[in-house]
Amino acid sequence: MDFNLSEDHEILSNTLRRFLSDNTSVEGRNESAFDAPYHSPDLWMALCELGIAGAFVSEDQGGFGGSAQDIAVIFEELGGALCVEPALGTLMAARLLAEAGREDIVEQLIAGEARAALAVYEPELACALTPMATVAAEQGGGWVLTGRKSAIYGAPGARYLVVAAKTGAGIGLFLLEDPQIIAAAMADGGGIGELVLDNTPAERLSDIAGPELEQALDLGRIALCAEAVGAMSSLVDMTVDYLNQRKQFGKALSSFQALQHRVVDMQMELEQCRSILISAVAHYGTPEAPRHVSMAKNLVGRAGRKIAEDSIQLHGGIGMTWEYPGTHFAKRLVMIDHQLGDQSDHLMRIMSGTAA
Repeated sequence: MDFNLSEDHEILSNTLRRFLSDNTSVEGRNESAFDAPYHSPDLWMALCELGIAGAFVSEDQGGFGGSAQDIAVIFEELGGALCVEPALGTLMAARLLAEAGREDIVEQLIAGEARAALAVYEPELACALTPMATVAAEQGGGWVLTGRKSAIYGAPGARYLVVAAKTGAGIGLFLLEDPQIIAAAMADGGGIGELVLDNTPAERLSDIAGPELEQALDLGRIALCAEAVGAMSSLVDMTVDYLNQRKQFGKALSSFQALQHRVVDMQMELEQCRSILISAVAHYGTPEAPRHVSMAKNLVGRAGRKIAEDSIQLHGGIGMTWEYPGTHFAKRLVMIDHQLGDQSDHLMRIMSGTAA
């Protein structure tokens, strides 16, 4: 197997890396990540003009790519720059809207004229596709939804919301326009929302959407794993640079063998995550995809937390300060573990056989 990027993906990676290097900073991120709308609309529009949102869906559906490899390349660069833009919610919603034949909305998402998010999780549920409390019912020739959704990534400011709800046939998908969102910032920055539904009118997208929904969630998990790999890589480089500059007893910290071993361990964890991400990407779209995605999410969750903790320990006191960028990379890695199912959820998914 060739583990190198193709020429097209190499160009995509380099272009996005240069753009993010020129247009983002940790200071700028922190200024926008914790106050509504919890991202920079100007930066999101610039990313859309660069074609990032278009790469989330296939050419047949009006996009420019849509493969798992495309998604992994993009999110690795976003993670390396600690970009807080609402790419995850847009990715999952765009895939489901494209599957439902709503090219009109997908075109708006690609152009940056509107944003969308996916509402799946509920406060009482640990896993997305366990029996849902949110129900859909026919009323007056249309559909209404009743229930509550939580952990809606990228929901603040989204014009469209794709909502999963229980129907008589199974899990269906419904569309809300201009939803009333309870918006907040996540612990590491970035927008998240909750939605309360009480006989809320909605447009039906699909009656039975279990497989399509799970595929969209698995693609979101691949995106998160790739983002984590990018963040880990930046944090390891930052730690090595710090150890080379910081001196103790007249010597650079990087000259102490015990600290060298700690950095080697961090690098090994990073490369394991990169390898298992490649495996998840390669298996996406096959019957084995859920298992490989869950294995990747489990390992990335464990390794990300270890790298975050080791980096803070190797930095010492400065690693705990708000002003130091490494703090925010570490916080983001811990948060990624909890999004779309944490390491324990995915271990149970593998053991239960639902990922087989």
